Amino acid sequence: MSEPAAASVDGAGSPASQRTIFARLVVLMATGCLDLMGMLMVAPQVPFYTKRMGGSDTLVGVMLGAHAFAMLVTAPLWGRLSDRYGRRPVILLGLVTGGVAFLVYAVTDNLWVLLLSRLAQGAGAGTIGVVQAYISDTVEPKQRVKALGWFTAATSAGVMVGPVVGSLTTRWGLHAPGFVAAGLALLNVSAAFFLLPEPPRSTSLSVRRHLRHAIADVFRRPLLPAHRMIWIYTAGMMAFMAMNGVLALFLNRRFGVTAGTIGYYYLYIGGIGLLMRGGLLGRLVDRLGDLRVLRYGALSIALGQLLVPFAGSVPVLVAVIALVPIGTAMLFPATTAQVSRHAPAGHVGEFMGLQQAMGGVSRVLGPVWAGAVFQHLGVSWPFWIAATLMAAVGALAWGAVTGEGAEAGQGVSAVAPPVSVGAGPTTSAEPLAAVEAVAAVAAVEPGSGRKVSV
Repeated sequence: MSEPAAASVDGAGSPASQRTIFARLVVLMATGCLDLMGMLMVAPQVPFYTKRMGGSDTLVGVMLGAHAFAMLVTAPLWGRLSDRYGRRPVILLGLVTGGVAFLVYAVTDNLWVLLLSRLAQGAGAGTIGVVQAYISDTVEPKQRVKALGWFTAATSAGVMVGPVVGSLTTRWGLHAPGFVAAGLALLNVSAAFFLLPEPPRSTSLSVRRHLRHAIADVFRRPLLPAHRMIWIYTAGMMAFMAMNGVLALFLNRRFGVTAGTIGYYYLYIGGIGLLMRGGLLGRLVDRLGDLRVLRYGALSIALGQLLVPFAGSVPVLVAVIALVPIGTAMLFPATTAQVSRHAPAGHVGEFMGLQQAMGGVSRVLGPVWAGAVFQHLGVSWPFWIAATLMAAVGALAWGAVTGEGAEAGQGVSAVAPPVSVGAGPTTSAEPLAAVEAVAAVAAVEPGSGRKVSV
């Protein structure tokens, strides 16, 4: 979308328009929180559900990976649909898809139907890029990272609360989390239908590309401003999820953390992320700007991952591991804001979908190679390799263009014909990454598990 379009939403900063924007963000925050709460109510129960139906350990992994796979495939499609038909109907369709999937999950006793349910849950979650584009259409460029902080703080709260609520509802049976999640989805659809209007979007003409051409272009021209940010996001997510994939195993090996005590680490790391997104991120953006926040975020994650293996006691571990959620709260929101800032008019949803799709590949592959390295090279090596990858992310970020005017000028070339450049959203897919990572806690023997930072 174009800058004039953003200005039209803001209405020259009038109090009435600001109240309208804030009201829309509140609705998005509430729906995002409830959506992630529903996902995390169900995800940790998937392994138990699968085993109860007679599924193998391998099938448990397939069930857990199905969500990320479906999100990876559908995210670019949702983005393009939202560019063409509007953000609101696509967001509503995603919420309905997720709600139906939760209901199917709750009533089925068939493994194949359960797998279809997991795929549908992932497809519904694939609209995260559309939510990003909605924020892009609604909030002026200078406020987008703040808006992201608020939105991801809300979704992080859902990630923190969801597993607890899901565990409590299992007192009514293994089907109960699915029914409660479906009820939350119905509440979400109702709220979005009545309270979330279609945002104004750019009317600039743009040339549509086939999806495979858009993906290929990211590989052919990786240093274009929007593409560079997509690669920063992708590599950063790879390093982030690699660490998540082995962190609980590391904690069990080094400090004796078990399935019964790892929840405290969830609470600690999630609380830091919530504090960062809900309050400190906006101040950092005001003081440093998007790009500096992005760069310092990558540096913080790299330093935390490098130092974790050297922690010889729990107090030292608590201190150094805090650098990771601090960094992710800075890196991912700012990166998404930069992607949207460079995205040409009429292609914001497409670029958000591309970012989420490539991030989805990282969410699938990161834990896989980290687990292999953990097993064959040693418990410290996944962290050191992830830190090296994150250092490369920082180097790529330091080469990014500074200055909004310069960014806009280069962003035009992201799609072949000359079009006006839009400015976009701010949100992180970390909570969605948590869906798979938290679920994996239940897929391993007690005493180990998977840990996710949000």
